[in-house]
Amino acid sequence: MSDREQQRLDFLKAAGLAEAVRAPLPGDASTRRYERLTAPDGRTLMLMDQPPAAESQPCDPTWSPGERRTRGWNAVARLSAGRIEAFAAVAAHLRALGLSAPEIVAIDAAAGLALLEDFGDDLFARVIERGEPEEPLYLAAVEALARLHDAETPEILVGAAGDWPLLVYDATALKGGADLFVDWMPRLEPRLRFSEDALSAWDDSWAPIVQGAERHASVMAHRDYHAENLIWLPEREGPARVGMIDFQDAVRAHPSWDLHSLLQDARRDVTPALEARALDHYFSLRPGVDREAFMRDYAGLAALNEARILGIFARLIVRDGKPRYRAFMPRVWAHLERNLPLAGQAVWEWFELHVPAELRR
Repeated sequence: MSDREQQRLDFLKAAGLAEAVRAPLPGDASTRRYERLTAPDGRTLMLMDQPPAAESQPCDPTWSPGERRTRGWNAVARLSAGRIEAFAAVAAHLRALGLSAPEIVAIDAAAGLALLEDFGDDLFARVIERGEPEEPLYLAAVEALARLHDAETPEILVGAAGDWPLLVYDATALKGGADLFVDWMPRLEPRLRFSEDALSAWDDSWAPIVQGAERHASVMAHRDYHAENLIWLPEREGPARVGMIDFQDAVRAHPSWDLHSLLQDARRDVTPALEARALDHYFSLRPGVDREAFMRDYAGLAALNEARILGIFARLIVRDGKPRYRAFMPRVWAHLERNLPLAGQAVWEWFELHVPAELRR
């Protein structure tokens, strides 16, 4: 038996679940794993297992951009390194707003273990595949975002395992994400070669977008808000019908971030008509928002996010040997192509000049 398994057994015993039946869930692209536990009385819970030493350190709020670059990717991107205490603190904030985040039943942050309320398996994507009309689900997801965006956004979150800083999704983190495109796409597609001049122009073209996003970072962003991370809870009411998971990397960000993650999904098609209907619903719920300015930022940050995702998928394919991610890339390219004319002249011209049209698909 491994030391890690012994830790899990000790944690479950302390929680009174030594006799629970354990069923591992399929993994994702992270270092985190989950098990569904069925107790002798029939109730189910989720075991979150995130060894603290599995990733580089999360970002210290005092680190400069230069220091963050020397500390590793989690510091650059302001990721939580999967820390259990981050999950618990974000969950507490969401639940305080009447939104659905799993209740923390037991937690050992030092060990990287937590017992969570089980929301079940009705991910938005699976429910829609079974024939559920998608519009009510997406509109409910927008309602949850509107409630989150209308709430006060604290700098420090307080949870069951202590405080956690809600850091700004700043220019360093945003640009670091975009740079995954120029770092990894040439390794996937050898026909792509970016000269020093091209890389310098890349930096310049994104500068106004990332600076504006940092300047307008005003709400908590889930940061991975899409149909594979939202669970339909129809027995609840209003925005609480949207069960949220995998929000441990939450940051203070531009309010468009989670919207374009939801409505320009890398993993499933969302029609332009549904995207437009969902955006109309968002602005109806937040009538004080300047829609024209918001949508300029929406296009620019959606384009940046799509460049980031293409870089991530290229890295997963090339470095991690996960070719299944190639199937998602045409959809992401299509989103990017649609956003580029609206994202800013410099970014659009960069792609026109440096990425041949036949490779942008």
